[in-house]
Amino acid sequence: MPNQDAKCSPETVVLAFLGGAIGGMIAGILLAPKAGEETRRELKGYARKTEEEVIEKAKEARAALDELIEQGKHFVAEKRADVEAAVTAGKEAMKDKMDKCCS
Repeated sequence: MPNQDAKCSPETVVLAFLGGAIGGMIAGILLAPKAGEETRRELKGYARKTEEEVIEKAKEARAALDELIEQGKHFVAEKRADVEAAVTAGKEAMKDKMDKCCS
């Protein structure tokens, strides 16, 4: 007798639901009482609209990424200047101590 206490993870349930929804949508489109030409035209329209939306989202993501890269470059430049200033101050302090110690 199979294990009837088996549990499905939430991810499995969601994937099964989405798979069923997509399968039902495809079956509904293909079995709809519309002419094949009309259905193909609608599918092309949906595909074109989706393509445009994806391209727009990609452009937005690229712009956000470019801005983030610029912020990162600015941050690195600031921190590099801070580190260089700290190193210079440390060298000067060491030189002053050496001059006092050895003079």
